[in-house]
Amino acid sequence: MKRFALIVLALFMVLSFVYAEIPAPEPAMKPIDTPHTRPKAATREAPYYEFSCEPLPIMTNFYDYFIGGYSSLPLRMIPPEYGRGYFMTYHGRREAGSNRRIYFTHLDRQGNVKNNSEITNSQKHEGFPTLVVDPVSGKPFYAWHVNEDTTDDALESLGIWDAFMWDNTGLWTNIVYLADNPTTITAPNGVVTEDNEFIWPTAVIGPSPIDGMRRIYVSMRNKITHASGGRPSENALIAYADFDGPTIERNEDLAWNYKTVPMYDLWNVDTEVLRRPYTTICADEAGNIYYIGYCIAVDADGNDLGENDLQVLKCDNYGEGNWIAYDRLGNFPTWNPATSPTDPTGYFKKEGNTPYASEELYWGIINSGHVNAVVDNLGRLHMPALWSLRATDNVYFPALHHVKQLVFDPSIGEIEIHDVHPVQNPDDYYNDCHTPWDTEEPFGEPEYVEIGGELYLDIETIWPFPHWDTSAHDNAMIFHYNHIKMTRPNDWGWMVMVWQDSGRARYYNDVNISEYSDFFDTPEIRISISNDNGMTWSEPININNQETPEFSGIKPMYVFPADRVYYTGIKNGYRMGKIAFMFYDDFTWGSHVNAPQYHTNNDGGRTMFMELEIAFQRHYPDADDPVVQPSIDILHENYPNPFNPETTISYTMPAAGDAKLGIYNLRGQLVRSLVNERKDTGDHKVVWDGKDNHGNIMPSGIYFYRLEAGKHSQTRKMMLMK
Repeated sequence: MKRFALIVLALFMVLSFVYAEIPAPEPAMKPIDTPHTRPKAATREAPYYEFSCEPLPIMTNFYDYFIGGYSSLPLRMIPPEYGRGYFMTYHGRREAGSNRRIYFTHLDRQGNVKNNSEITNSQKHEGFPTLVVDPVSGKPFYAWHVNEDTTDDALESLGIWDAFMWDNTGLWTNIVYLADNPTTITAPNGVVTEDNEFIWPTAVIGPSPIDGMRRIYVSMRNKITHASGGRPSENALIAYADFDGPTIERNEDLAWNYKTVPMYDLWNVDTEVLRRPYTTICADEAGNIYYIGYCIAVDADGNDLGENDLQVLKCDNYGEGNWIAYDRLGNFPTWNPATSPTDPTGYFKKEGNTPYASEELYWGIINSGHVNAVVDNLGRLHMPALWSLRATDNVYFPALHHVKQLVFDPSIGEIEIHDVHPVQNPDDYYNDCHTPWDTEEPFGEPEYVEIGGELYLDIETIWPFPHWDTSAHDNAMIFHYNHIKMTRPNDWGWMVMVWQDSGRARYYNDVNISEYSDFFDTPEIRISISNDNGMTWSEPININNQETPEFSGIKPMYVFPADRVYYTGIKNGYRMGKIAFMFYDDFTWGSHVNAPQYHTNNDGGRTMFMELEIAFQRHYPDADDPVVQPSIDILHENYPNPFNPETTISYTMPAAGDAKLGIYNLRGQLVRSLVNERKDTGDHKVVWDGKDNHGNIMPSGIYFYRLEAGKHSQTRKMMLMK
């Protein structure tokens, strides 16, 4: 059996990466090849889709690695009342030898580029940008890192608002230092470190405790470690501030405050045990912020400590409270099937050809450092990730990766794991999760396929990575290139998850199966959709340069979806939604800038934009349909918000007609009907006293208020706080 080399990368390897910005793959596990697998066949019909904007080049870009932030969405939809175009950010080089710069792009709703340029006039090495858009004013905020203060070698994290008025972009406010590194941190055990560099920013927006304002949070991770053996353990620094649209337009300085995660600070200085978090930030509408993801815990010899690895950290009171930790073990036990009907020895073997005992094998989370997290319409957190077949002797099987997601429900404090692709057979009550050698009845018995007159274990696999070659970058391709992103739900719970698959290229280049020769140079895009707030997912759409005419000659890498889906109406019996994507068209497949180089030809590629229109649901004529989002703002922000005991809701009737205005709880149930009558054109107001239709006082929490006026509808959120 072919074996891959053991990945052994100590801290000095970090210095081989440009400006030490690309994290090192520590701690490493040993990957073992899995022979006689085959690409997974589709078991369900993928959603119908069309290109509403075919792949559009934005700029030739000579920086060919991860053009957006690791844990954020650098493509954001502009709120409908401000035009429903897109803001986009990425890093790139105009020339092969130029500095890497941060760019912003403004596209209108038809996908036409209205502006594309560098954000700053700096000629310094900028990188890894994040972007977030204020849902009320439509103004975008950008953050990135750069060595701005050249009196030292430390990278700083910077941020800036675009005042964005009257469809004009590039109205920049003052640049703010989010982390003026090096930064001093005192860990809970009293250890003080003064050389910390908090970079790789990720920005999110939530409600503010100040009436009429929102709060922005920018999470940054520490590139400096003080942990066991000098191995990475990235603690976090959060900068947060309150703002509103007029504050940004007046270019007023925001009052930035700072917060860390004490547990992560302690891990960063632990010299006995290595604990490394792979988590990302998100914020809900109740004033809570979260880190969600997983953590690795190993001893000095790299042995897994068996601790609960899935983790959610919750901080209430608008990020000013204490952190509460929720965790669980993310492992699914499995079994070692017989090699063949005539060979009862276990198929999965250790070095020395000794079969693993079934209790030594399990499915566990791995290779999921480049993901984002969102909050659904019911307040649950979602984060995509990869699970692989693993063994207790620090081994995993790269050919056996599956796409799943973490779902955390704050109301009950529990973390669940849901399939995305592949999906477990609903009649399978034998296995704890999808098991690729046991997908049909009778369950509990392995399946075999005949190849050349011999029976082999039948294992259908996917390869959810944007490259086939695991040996790239000193055997660390899987660590550096893993990349799954998801959108937040729109008002009807529609979501998109996107990743890449290079399985057919791998089967040709690495396994020498000639029938896949056309895919030798073909990274593919996978897009799965959900119409129920991310609880179930479709068979993925597949886009590539062999089967998709619009992608002829394109090698897509680092694909980011926009932050949400836009409902467009009924077409061919389906309810349709549009979703945009940013990606990199790599002229020569594999990264030149990520050391060690995968190829010596620094020919770069192109930053690209596209938009798809996807069928999300069948349309039944007698069913209620979503109403197209308004091009005007008919429902205004309630005041005060948060409120106690009452709040005023203002709305505008674009034309005289029937109006319905109701209050709904987080489950979507009608709590109070405030308006249900004909109204004249113009502005109106109504007061909600915090009571339901029966006069009962409602408890504290998040509520939705929804206005239906003729062909228009709009929903907003508010918080009752006692």
